[in-house]
Amino acid sequence: MSVDCIVIGYNETPFDTYEGLLRTCGTQSEAYRDLRLSFVDVDGQPTPYIDLLNLVRSRVAAPGASVPPFHSGAIPNLAAAYLTNFLRQHGFTADYVNLFQREKSRLADLLAQQPRCVAITTTFYVINLPVSEMVQFIRACNSTVPIVVGGPLIANHARRFGAASVPSPGAAPQRIDAELETALADLDADIYVIEGQGELTLARVLDRLQRGASPADVPNLVYREAGTGVYWRTRTEPEQNDLDAARIDWRRLSTDPLGRTIQMRTARSCAFSCAFCNYPERAGRLTLSHLDSVRAELDSIRERGGVMNVVFIDDTFNVPLARFKDLCRMMIAERYGFEWYSYFRCSNADTEAFDLMAESQCKGVFLGIESGSPTILKNMSKAATVEKYEEGIRQLKARGILTFGSFILGFPGETDETVRETRDFIVRTRPDFYRVQLWYCEAGTPIERQRDKYRIVGDGFVWEHATMDSLTAMDRVEEIFLGVRESEWLPQWSFDFWIIPYLRGEGLTREGFTQFMRRANRLLALQIASVNPREREVLQAQGFEELVQCSRQN
Repeated sequence: MSVDCIVIGYNETPFDTYEGLLRTCGTQSEAYRDLRLSFVDVDGQPTPYIDLLNLVRSRVAAPGASVPPFHSGAIPNLAAAYLTNFLRQHGFTADYVNLFQREKSRLADLLAQQPRCVAITTTFYVINLPVSEMVQFIRACNSTVPIVVGGPLIANHARRFGAASVPSPGAAPQRIDAELETALADLDADIYVIEGQGELTLARVLDRLQRGASPADVPNLVYREAGTGVYWRTRTEPEQNDLDAARIDWRRLSTDPLGRTIQMRTARSCAFSCAFCNYPERAGRLTLSHLDSVRAELDSIRERGGVMNVVFIDDTFNVPLARFKDLCRMMIAERYGFEWYSYFRCSNADTEAFDLMAESQCKGVFLGIESGSPTILKNMSKAATVEKYEEGIRQLKARGILTFGSFILGFPGETDETVRETRDFIVRTRPDFYRVQLWYCEAGTPIERQRDKYRIVGDGFVWEHATMDSLTAMDRVEEIFLGVRESEWLPQWSFDFWIIPYLRGEGLTREGFTQFMRRANRLLALQIASVNPREREVLQAQGFEELVQCSRQN
């Protein structure tokens, strides 16, 4: 049966394709070196950590045994689930494809049924490639279905290239800037949603498609005019969709098993305005779901059955503090049996909050610490102090709550001294896992307004400012990785913090995961360090066998 809209969740470009793309930038480029901290070489093959784990499991398994591979994207894609749920609530028929690479045959079957449109979310993309690949596949299966693309990738293109082509309120659509047209034409979709929320805009587009009408009167769009190929941008009209009304009823969303780990949100946007982040500007003011709405969604997850871990993706889950405590008390009272994970702000907690977290079965938190230097935290407009972070990590670890510290290196004002402060902070506080990333100079972030102050030149991974350049910063990232032994590195590609609850749900113990990471990181260190190639090859072979033996014991 045909549906009005197919929503596609996530396309993880095959790693060898992505690695090959970045290799063309040069193996000493910042982008490639950043990626290099996410894979190890196994028999000359660049192997990301999730594939390494699957390879080790296959070596450990009994002869002839079937070992279903772990996949980091196996958690239901929340953006796709939320959009599908929203459209159904507004009278449309909709279905979603969670993982493009793994569900191509199902997507092809759905496209053969002549849907009214396909919607592609771009939450995790910073380049066009993953979207372009999906568009090409859709066109090959169904050359006439309209393709709608929205999300952060499109918003970033519009911010970077389209400032001059925004119609005034109430104005008719107007031609877009040539640079924006180039960026969007590369994607080759038909309609682009430029709105921090966007779900209502998508519903309005569907309404026009049902009636065979032009989308010209729908706000927050760029659309390609049929016949002429001209790109037009419509007026801006900010959305304020009701979070409570749009909560997901997981019992009715899909007949497929949800899996043991699921994502959920209880808020939209962020209470803070960090200088390196444009999310609050895209998403608008912080909006919170009511406690009853959160309870109802958790009830629907429990009633579906099989879920062991809930991951709250709110940027500021423990803000406001009183509400956070009420959420913890509610989960304690309801005895859901879920373990939960979330982002966490150490600057917004007290002893009671830590106790309630532990009692309500919090098992791990993502700490956006960003720097161990007071100077850099101030430059970042972080509403926290080094002392607050230290105390927060101490309180969390005392209660057995796993900690992952995320850091940014190279932000304007960074010096070798502030880098040492960050390294010393990691060594001193010993978070269970950590990662240091090169600062990405992104258009539309608050720091953009201070380019002259810090003498910032360049963008993306390639930049320089008054106190550091991107290549030097990348050197310092690698030095921290090679020098820190008090905390385990957690790579980014397919292996972000949310891999931990997923793998826990699949039966991997916390200790088993830690042991795997420790030995995998030794292999990675051999790749990063200056080691004689012949010696490296021998040590890597020995290290891989050690990894297999360790996994056999666990």
